[in-house]
Amino acid sequence: MKIFSRLFSSKKNLTIEELRKSTVPKHVAVIMDGNGRWASRHGLPRLAGHREGVKPLKRIVRLCSDLGIKYLTAYSFSSENWQRPKNEVSGLMQLFFETVVAELEELNKNGVRIVLIGNRNLIPQRVLKKFEDAEIITKNNNNVVLNIAFSYGSRQEILEAVKKACINITNKEIDINDIDESYFSKLLFTKNCPDPDLLIRTSGEFRISNFLLWQIAYSELYFTKTLWPDFSDAEFLKAIQDYQYRNRRFGKT
Repeated sequence: MKIFSRLFSSKKNLTIEELRKSTVPKHVAVIMDGNGRWASRHGLPRLAGHREGVKPLKRIVRLCSDLGIKYLTAYSFSSENWQRPKNEVSGLMQLFFETVVAELEELNKNGVRIVLIGNRNLIPQRVLKKFEDAEIITKNNNNVVLNIAFSYGSRQEILEAVKKACINITNKEIDINDIDESYFSKLLFTKNCPDPDLLIRTSGEFRISNFLLWQIAYSELYFTKTLWPDFSDAEFLKAIQDYQYRNRRFGKT
């Protein structure tokens, strides 16, 4: 189907240097889907697929730096994922813990700022502390901001923002007429980021899956059949090149 990885086959694949000459997105969001199916295809347990899925994320962070993309938001664990089998959730928590420990030094050295977005109340304290330590250590980095959407659900995020606005009105800190799009955006987890220019979803699914529903109102969408662990540098550059062919009108002519 043409909607998958729509790259205009007549166009040559561009190098990083060539891509940088055109408009690159400031903010890319990624739904990293297909780890479990990748593991099944290789006769491996699901957790092996999740471990393999760390590799493309590391590469994409590097590519964002090379291309001048300042914000990357990765959907790593949704609020609905807590409903998965306990052994899988437990294995994922251990994987998150190990990954932060293993990758923090290099990310910090490369100027990557780590920001955790999601419901922190549900995250095991041991894992949460590692993430929060990473936030503190990297807080002054400004090469790439890596938002880790962990225990994240967009509907819940929006509801919490509505509650905050209601509390502020009740406390007479604001008037109801003060609430506009700009004010509301500042109540969200992504308050310090521009909205995503490009949303990528792997594995052939055509769903947003409760991810950044407010923020992606005018994002360009890119879908690919590629399972996340197989999502290569070339595939990411294809998505960026495809974005550069889009005509973003934002409702205008």
